[in-house]
Amino acid sequence: MKIKKPIIYFLLTIWAIIVLFPFYWMVLTSFKSYASYAGERIPRFIATNPTFENYSSAFMSVPLANYFSNTLIFTVVTTGLMVAIIIFAAYAFARINFKGRNLMFVAILALMMIPNELVVITNFVTITDLNLRNSFTGLILPSVTSVFYIYLLKENFEQVPDELYYAAKVDGTSDLKYLFKVMVPICRPTIITVIILKVIECWNSYVWPRLITDDPKYFLVSNGIQEIRENGFGRDNIPAMMAAVVAVSVPLIVLFLIFRKKIMAGVSREGIKG
Repeated sequence: MKIKKPIIYFLLTIWAIIVLFPFYWMVLTSFKSYASYAGERIPRFIATNPTFENYSSAFMSVPLANYFSNTLIFTVVTTGLMVAIIIFAAYAFARINFKGRNLMFVAILALMMIPNELVVITNFVTITDLNLRNSFTGLILPSVTSVFYIYLLKENFEQVPDELYYAAKVDGTSDLKYLFKVMVPICRPTIITVIILKVIECWNSYVWPRLITDDPKYFLVSNGIQEIRENGFGRDNIPAMMAAVVAVSVPLIVLFLIFRKKIMAGVSREGIKG
């Protein structure tokens, strides 16, 4: 056992270095000047003359700040609507008895088997027919629900003891009040985990915004990176490109560092035993 632990820690350390090295290289490159980077025949693992010039270039070449604000609006509104929808849907499937409930839930789960490419095509045709291209409504609508998150939250709600529900009904508590006063607080770790995962999904969204928007006024940061590469400072200026990627990645890294304990609690939570 004493020999086994050091081996495990050594392997974990090696794996951590492998995983974190690309991030280190990205940040390192972002602090190198273009001349310094281009003049390196053998890549250097430290920046001898670090500079912030690449970051100013990233924000000056294209309206990256506007892309940030667009992404923030898209992320907050989409996540807020999705959380509201999945909470009510999961509660309905977990606690409210109505005719055809199980059949409807199975039908919803079957949607997870449809390839994402088909869904994207259908959504694109629908949004285009509704004349919602190049609008926040067109960006947001296809992302306001998730079958997987409904399933995840339903399973979590079902782990809450039935005795709590029956006791609340005896006291005259409405289903809506029971949902927000009992179920949501108990299942908060899972809900927070869903929120964080959805925020990351929205922030990194690329395919759908790229399809549905061709007006720079509605570009998100993912579109902005491509715009920088194509029409900004050019494809050869790798340090400036890395600076833009670092700027886009920092909010998600900070979010993870702040809520990492909540994420782990939501993922590892085994449920509540009555």
